[in-house]
Amino acid sequence: MDRPISTIEQKKSQWGQWGRIGLVVAAVAAAFFLLRNVLTTEAEKKDFRYATVEVGDMENKITASGLVVPSFEQQINAPIITEIKDVVLAIGTQVEAGDLIMHLDEEYIRLDYESLDDQLELRKNNITKLRLEYDKNLKDLDYEDQIKALELSSLEAGLADLRRLQGIGGATQEDVQRAELNLKIARLEKKKLENDLNFRKQAITSDRRNLELEVQIQEKKKRELGRKLKETSVKAPRAGVITWVNEHIGQKVNEGEPLVRLANLESFRVEASVSDRYANIVQLGLPVKVRINNTDIDGSIVSILPAVENNTIAFVVQLAKADHKDLRPNMRVEVFLISGKRENVVRVQNGPAFKGATEQGIFVMNGGEAIKRQVSVGMVNSEFIEIVSNNLQPGEVVIVSDMEEFEHLERIALSEE
Repeated sequence: MDRPISTIEQKKSQWGQWGRIGLVVAAVAAAFFLLRNVLTTEAEKKDFRYATVEVGDMENKITASGLVVPSFEQQINAPIITEIKDVVLAIGTQVEAGDLIMHLDEEYIRLDYESLDDQLELRKNNITKLRLEYDKNLKDLDYEDQIKALELSSLEAGLADLRRLQGIGGATQEDVQRAELNLKIARLEKKKLENDLNFRKQAITSDRRNLELEVQIQEKKKRELGRKLKETSVKAPRAGVITWVNEHIGQKVNEGEPLVRLANLESFRVEASVSDRYANIVQLGLPVKVRINNTDIDGSIVSILPAVENNTIAFVVQLAKADHKDLRPNMRVEVFLISGKRENVVRVQNGPAFKGATEQGIFVMNGGEAIKRQVSVGMVNSEFIEIVSNNLQPGEVVIVSDMEEFEHLERIALSEE
């Protein structure tokens, strides 16, 4: 049968229920504080880098590497096979046009020059002699033609006389026919002589022209050797700085080998290269920015090398300020190809907080704390990020430092110390 529960047991049961309730409340409180610590934490304000959202222009930039070189560089080559006799000026010397840089041995070319000069003089004498011979031959032929003309006149007169005599019985028909035949032969001989005379005149004119052309060729060779003879005294063709010189005195150099390089160090250009995956973007006239010591110099592509080497395209950049004070020869620089531009967009300074995703969370300052906000990213370059979503407005301040360790948080309390 049932028995009544004692008062002590009833109190024990009540205390057990209150204990269970207490445990549940404690667990909920602990979970709340734990969740609060997960969703927010406290950090020092000075530990982060900040940027203000603004309105401005955006440029789509492709990064390339470049080398600063003088806009003008000229190489002086050996004019002949010779030896370096003496070096007058050293590397780094500033020169003006006409300054003597080095001497080359001129003995061999001088001998060739003098020999060619003698040959040319002999050829000119031969032309004079040949001209006299031609003139004599033409005159002889002309005289023969005149003599033949007189013979024709005599034969014509004799034929006329025979015909008169035949009329009075003083000459036979055979005499007349013989005279007519002799006249025909004489006329043919005169035509042959005239034809020979015309041919000789044309042949003489052609032969004389050939000889004159040979003389002209020889004269050109003489002028060329004379020029090379002068070039054995190597002089600066224009003002500049000697960037390299062959200083090996006594060394034999072949024709065309480099002797001196001159550069104008007051004006520069940039020789750059970029991955060939941007081949469809690299075009003549494409605007470019060259960065030197945090300074950007505008420029444009003026030349593209046709060959692709090591999966890169090489091109030449002409600078708007080719004489910029920070430019130095052989300086490595960053080159940015401007493939696109947008004006008056919402942008913020680029930083480690942006990971390259089109949608991502960033922390926006709100009083003494930073609150995570999801934003959409548009055009990106090394300086700025375009914000295309409407939930971030100009004038707001965002954290651009690397926030990887705070990604799980929704807000960060920021303290001054």
